[in-house]
Amino acid sequence: MAKALMIQGTSSGAGKSLLVMALGRIAKRRGLKVAPFKAQNMSLQSYVTLEGGEIGLAQALQAKACGVEPEVHFNPILLKASGEQGSQVIVHGKVYKTLKPKDYYQERNYLWEYVKKSLEILSSKYELLVIEGAGSPAEINLLEAEIVNMAVAEFLKAPVILVGDIDKGGVFASLYGTVELLKLYKKEYFDLIKGYIINKFRGEVEILIPGIKKISRLLEKPCLGVLPYFENLGLSEEDGLSLPYFVQKLASHQEAIKIVILRLKYISNFYDFDPFKYEPDVELIYSLRKEDLLNADIIIIPGSKKTIEDFFLIKNLRLDEALKEAVKKGIEVIGVCGGFQMLGEVIKDPENVESSYKEVKTLGLLEVETHFYPQKITTQVSATYLKNPTFTSLWGYEIHKGVCLGDLNLFKIKRLAHQEETLDGSQKGTTWGTYLHGIFHNDEFRRHLINRHRIKKGLPPLTKTYSYFEFQELQIENLANLVEKYLDLEALFKLIER
Repeated sequence: MAKALMIQGTSSGAGKSLLVMALGRIAKRRGLKVAPFKAQNMSLQSYVTLEGGEIGLAQALQAKACGVEPEVHFNPILLKASGEQGSQVIVHGKVYKTLKPKDYYQERNYLWEYVKKSLEILSSKYELLVIEGAGSPAEINLLEAEIVNMAVAEFLKAPVILVGDIDKGGVFASLYGTVELLKLYKKEYFDLIKGYIINKFRGEVEILIPGIKKISRLLEKPCLGVLPYFENLGLSEEDGLSLPYFVQKLASHQEAIKIVILRLKYISNFYDFDPFKYEPDVELIYSLRKEDLLNADIIIIPGSKKTIEDFFLIKNLRLDEALKEAVKKGIEVIGVCGGFQMLGEVIKDPENVESSYKEVKTLGLLEVETHFYPQKITTQVSATYLKNPTFTSLWGYEIHKGVCLGDLNLFKIKRLAHQEETLDGSQKGTTWGTYLHGIFHNDEFRRHLINRHRIKKGLPPLTKTYSYFEFQELQIENLANLVEKYLDLEALFKLIER
């Protein structure tokens, strides 16, 4: 049976995901067969496993750090916010229901069985599970219903390390309040907490030492380290609200290929566009300003958890007119997943799968129409780019309920989960769309796209500038090195061995 270590935080955004990633890599370096685990994740950033199951992107990246293939048991419950409808609940990789919070907690015991099943399977396969909690474990209104924090720790009798975010302010109060609330609720929870980490510190550690000594006495728990504020780690955020409007500009103004991504309200899987951030000749912006769209070289309409609602946002801002004007100017307009659906002529939703509208006329820039069905397509794919057949074995993945019919002329794909071959995507002039998430993670395809616009500007094309997957691997290594430098890893690993 696997040993376990659990990382919980005093709040959301305390750094749990990255710490689990780093500890997974450190454990792998030490020769352990290690895997990540998060019982319940809420995120619109998701990933599809080889068997066609949907999990949180963070757990897929943590699996990469651990050196293992992502699987549904790393994240048995995934929640995808769906506005007033509540959240779509993904159980063991497949859609279960869409539930509002009060209904979700009524299903607690049913969902907990799936969490336990995943833990049992993983415990038989791995030597160590590095487990991530969610939000704060001391939400006292949810302590009897939660299935992701102390419930998991207690089930496994796993040592818990509490992470506090000093950058938000009040780190000592948040650490003390979290521990004391848990202690008041159940003494066993207090006993499971074995230490704490202060994260995102800017400055001289010596200034903190008096406070660390006092809080350690009050908590009766040791400090296992103070992590500095890590800048520019190059690893994707889980929350679309964290997206900056301006992302990166490495090139000079004259040479920059300007890519504008529509900053939709329900933007999902913006991980698709991370590889553009580190191209030396790209300026990447998330925006809903007409001026930005009309000054772009490339406009991308991203995926959306609420495609119709986000399409109405585009119309209300009169960006539908701006997009049509952009096409007339010769600007390349790309739609990914929900963005692809918006580029077509109509979205038909007769069963009200996504909204209360049976039919919505969309941008009409591509000769396709979308039909929504309750069944969700989730699969990794291998693709050939039909506009340039030298691009074979492109990688990507599909996560969508809508199916597009019409002039599908862009990719020939093989769905790896079922070995099914079909066509994907459509292009008309400089406008194209696809269901393939991750298509821009293919280095040569991404560079081909950018070079088209370099040539258009009279600039020489560049050869391959970097490998995104190698870059990602380097960032994981750098993160692990930083954590190794600032944490008392020997004390931490002793906790695991007890």
